Amino acid sequence: MDLTLVLIIGVVVVALAFDYTNGFHDAANAVATAVSTQALKPKTALIMAAGMNFLGANLGTQVASTVGKGIIDAPKGTHGLVIVAASLLGAIAWNLVTWYFGLPSSSSHALIGGMVGAALASSSIIHWEGVFHKVVIPMILSPLVGFTLAGAIMIGFLWTFRRSNAPKVNQGFRRSQIISSGALALGHGLQDAQKTMGVIFLALVVGGFKHNGDPIPQWVILSAATAISLGTYAGGWRIMRTLGRRISTVTPPQGFASESAAASVLYIAALGFGAPISTTHTVTSSIMGVGAARRLSAVRWGVAANIVTGWVLTIPAAALVGALVYYGFHWVFE
Repeated sequence: MDLTLVLIIGVVVVALAFDYTNGFHDAANAVATAVSTQALKPKTALIMAAGMNFLGANLGTQVASTVGKGIIDAPKGTHGLVIVAASLLGAIAWNLVTWYFGLPSSSSHALIGGMVGAALASSSIIHWEGVFHKVVIPMILSPLVGFTLAGAIMIGFLWTFRRSNAPKVNQGFRRSQIISSGALALGHGLQDAQKTMGVIFLALVVGGFKHNGDPIPQWVILSAATAISLGTYAGGWRIMRTLGRRISTVTPPQGFASESAAASVLYIAALGFGAPISTTHTVTSSIMGVGAARRLSAVRWGVAANIVTGWVLTIPAAALVGALVYYGFHWVFE
């Protein structure tokens, strides 16, 4: 069998493995608050999240185009496929490290970091303008918007229901969380599964099986949707504890507010701008926002600081691993 074809098959397998780790790493994004407020039982929440992830992955390809065409230019043939494979392994390594420590880092930025690191090590072209406009700016803005929007929604709830019966209000918001957590899971599929589609498409272009202007094949869309859904169903209990309990004690109204705000940001970024933002950053900042809306001391800022440290380290750490893997693969395959 031709080495290029072997490498393409290998890259597709590794990409789907990354997609799977993305699913179990980020499963907590959609269901942590719904589970912590007892709006949904854990197993039910994960089944719903997996189904909505699959559906969301089939709703568009704007983010996939950004990742596949707007971050790096990998050369054709074996050399380019080695770069793509190294990018993915750098992202997977960081996903597993942060999952082990229960740290909600960004799978999206791990993938971007892996791509940039492998491209730098191989002296390939990096679209720095695209990285800045489509990754760095949204990386900064999405948590700020999530925090502010969630806080504003929560303040509105506090004012609207200030004289209402608290148990009845909580019960109503628990029911509403079924909708908001489902919407958030849909946004996660819309964002994160597309990133894997973009990398697989990049491998097909590098291998000579597709051209940059071609549409993303349906089998790529379905395989990425399936992988992230299976990963989501496998769950990410370590990170779920961090998001659902350790940042702030979340009530049903806070859960609904944070999920609604985060889902809105994900939809606008994906459908409006094709920007690969981090669902983890957006959800976490939204939870901080609803906690701070009640009182600043409601947020455990020490835990939040540890999470932000993980955010800052993600791209350079994944880039370093991506570069090291590239050097190893380059020595073996080239």
